[in-house]
Amino acid sequence: MTTVLIADDQPLQRFGFRMLLESQDDMTVLGEAQNGTEAIRMSAELHPDVVLMDVRMPGLDGIEATRRIVAAGARTHVLILTTFDLDEYAYAGLRAGASGFLVKDAQPEDLLSGIRAVATGDAVVAPSLTRRLLDAYAHHLPAETPTAEPADSRLAALTDREREILTVIGKGWTNTEISARLHLAESTVKTHVGRILAKTGSRDRIQAVILAYETKLVK
Repeated sequence: MTTVLIADDQPLQRFGFRMLLESQDDMTVLGEAQNGTEAIRMSAELHPDVVLMDVRMPGLDGIEATRRIVAAGARTHVLILTTFDLDEYAYAGLRAGASGFLVKDAQPEDLLSGIRAVATGDAVVAPSLTRRLLDAYAHHLPAETPTAEPADSRLAALTDREREILTVIGKGWTNTEISARLHLAESTVKTHVGRILAKTGSRDRIQAVILAYETKLVK
């Protein structure tokens, strides 16, 4: 059973999400938060598998709430909800530690599959969409950052092949594309990806993409 906390300041939006999620045999809603502060408190109390997090809420917004939930080190994953014209918030949410993002007008089945994916530790943003998002907002990455050295030291642990695969992950290649273009078995690609995530301390593929950008593997 996947447990979900809904964080949104709109009562009607929360009601719609609850109705959809509770229509599923494998999902249950543990609670509803009206703002970021409530989301943090309820996450700590209820330990949901997934927080469905709105971005724009009164008081503490969803970005800062995401950052604090992830920093707490709990097993809870955050799925950011945004609108097409607010992609910069989705980018900020991913950097804050969210496992992915969806637009609010996504199809119900996409939202449900996204929640299930995030609950198992996967990312829900398609690689091509991740690339488009990061290309659009790469200028948000600081030219000089105190995290540059730790990032470089994480890269130093990678083999040449792993560094190559991290680079193409950053370019938005899927495992199938990596397999075909680098002439590797897809099972081998999955093994490499798993090792890259472990060695770099990346929670998921999205965090690996961001690392590839921050360390200039992808320009």
